[in-house]
Amino acid sequence: MTSSPFDLIKPYLLHRRFSISVGLFCLMTVDLLQLVIPRIIKAAVDGLTTFSATPARLMAHALWIVLIAITIGGFRFLWRHFLMGLSREIERGLRNRLFSHLQTLSVNYFHKTQTGNLMAHATNDIHHIRMAVGMGLVALMDAVLLGASTIGFMAYINVRLTLFTIIPMPLIVISTRIFSKKMHLAYQSVQGTYAVLTERIREHITGIRIIKAYTRETESAQAVEAVSRNYIDKNVQLIWITGAFFPLMLLFSNTSLALVLYLGGRQTIFNRITPGDFVAFISYLGLLTWPMMAIGWLINLVQRGKASLERIGSILDTRPDIQNRPGARPFADLSEGIQAEGIRFHYDKTSPWVLDEISLHIAKGTTLGIIGPPGAGKSTLIALFARILEASEGCVRYDNVDIRDLRLEDVRSRIAFVPQEPFLFAGTLRDNITFGAPVSEESLLEALRRAALENTIRALPRGVNTIVGERGVILSGGQKQRVALARAFLRKRPILMLDDPISQVDAETGDVILRALRALAGNHTLLIASHRISAVQFADRIITLQNGRITESGSHRELISRNGYYARTYMLQQIQEVDDDV
Repeated sequence: MTSSPFDLIKPYLLHRRFSISVGLFCLMTVDLLQLVIPRIIKAAVDGLTTFSATPARLMAHALWIVLIAITIGGFRFLWRHFLMGLSREIERGLRNRLFSHLQTLSVNYFHKTQTGNLMAHATNDIHHIRMAVGMGLVALMDAVLLGASTIGFMAYINVRLTLFTIIPMPLIVISTRIFSKKMHLAYQSVQGTYAVLTERIREHITGIRIIKAYTRETESAQAVEAVSRNYIDKNVQLIWITGAFFPLMLLFSNTSLALVLYLGGRQTIFNRITPGDFVAFISYLGLLTWPMMAIGWLINLVQRGKASLERIGSILDTRPDIQNRPGARPFADLSEGIQAEGIRFHYDKTSPWVLDEISLHIAKGTTLGIIGPPGAGKSTLIALFARILEASEGCVRYDNVDIRDLRLEDVRSRIAFVPQEPFLFAGTLRDNITFGAPVSEESLLEALRRAALENTIRALPRGVNTIVGERGVILSGGQKQRVALARAFLRKRPILMLDDPISQVDAETGDVILRALRALAGNHTLLIASHRISAVQFADRIITLQNGRITESGSHRELISRNGYYARTYMLQQIQEVDDDV
């Protein structure tokens, strides 16, 4: 953890120190100019009560007030621009820093951390920090400068009257602090239920096909209605708190006003203060209400901002499990091959081994097929070779160099990785395949052809420029899988790691994809994990994983002759294919 949570925002404050100085100067000017207006009103009222006022003098007073109001408006615009601009700059900087840091964290971190919590950090916590910096500076300046100056002007008129009228003011400070805490908790509760409501509606819209297929429309509507009712109830609770707070503030302010009216009126009657002083005193009392509220508000702003800074800081202090070692070596290209030496892996120390004593060698330009039942560790082994996960024991080597001694970005930039569950972003097909990188149409069409996507593209209304929606909702599972394959083919990287690449496509489409993979064999190093024998039978070497261990190893012919798991699975799949044809 950083020495102080405020160290996170210190660089932004130092960088924008000129803007802060200008903003505070403008805010100070606004506060001081507001104190002048009651003095002008005093002069005008005294002139009227003594019958010394003239139309010209009243016009001068009015013009001065207009001029001051215009000046206040200009300076208020400037302080909002500089100080609120600073808070927005901090908001942008912290959110970008948080997101950039999250991208460096390892997969295990996201297994243990809920996405909703991370979203709350990126929204609510950043918002609290912005408010603490922006409005916190404003509240601090107003509480100190405007509050002290207003009391000074009031005391200048009459000290005794000032002491009486500020009696209710501490109650405003205390009440603001108490109600701010309650409002803060209520706002958090409302935001939490709003997030749940949004997620519930999104989930039910995304799963509309299943809901319709099982005729669960009524139950779905009831589920959304229940969350919506909870959201309304939380808002009503918030309304009760805010509905009590503002009238209470008005009560305290009016109590002070009543004291001024009675005590100040008496002093005016006995000529201890002039009618102008009396009117000015009431004006200053109105100005004093906000600084008193600002003190209580400021305390809560700082508390919430500090807590949010601590939460953001704890994430930024989290170091990725997988990162470059000091002095990590560059990795230009694979020249010899990939080795696994005694690899063992488990997700935590209390769980059983997912992989146990895996040792093998994959020569450059060869193809390794990985077969096994579900849960055998095929996907985990592929992830270890791509260093998405890191071995608990043993090591993966590239050209006889421990992968942990190579620069992570170099290793991954040489790999085209296709996961078992492809993920599509809510953009166009082109964006999903190219990730926004400039590519030639010839290269894109070649990647689409190899991934057997040409016919799919022709059927879409705007071809590769069709928006696929959230998670590629308009595409089938097989089409999403082929989009992920097209990404890999487009990049033309020397190492391809494919996790069940044809699991969701029909046999004919699978044959097209496998022909494309065979064409790459020899020029690329291929690692293919699959439960379908047809996806790996052309591989130079095939291993069978069972319960995290290698139980068979050899070519397709060799494994067929051994009559083990591989041969039995092959025979079952052959029979199934014949039945499907019939």
